[in-house]
Amino acid sequence: MPSAPFTSLSMASEDMTWEGEYPPSKVLGPIMSKMPSGLLGLISIACAAVCAYSIAQSGVLQQQPGAYENGSWVKWYYVLGSFGGPLAWGTHVASWIQRKNGM
Repeated sequence: MPSAPFTSLSMASEDMTWEGEYPPSKVLGPIMSKMPSGLLGLISIACAAVCAYSIAQSGVLQQQPGAYENGSWVKWYYVLGSFGGPLAWGTHVASWIQRKNGM
């Protein structure tokens, strides 16, 4: 039986340490390191808006009679939208990194 080639994480990893106040853009990965700060800021605002909308609409659904008893206030699309909060935080940090690096 042929064995899969062995690859070590240490062979593929790159040193991500830095000196100073902020890290280099390379810590953001191959896609976000090439995005400008303004675009990342807009993505962050959009993610925060989706999260806020999802939370607000879940709150509206919670006001319906019997919503807690039968779970009708839990909608998959509002649960999915709630992930916008952590994404907003991450993209705003990425935007700050890019702004500090002059992008």
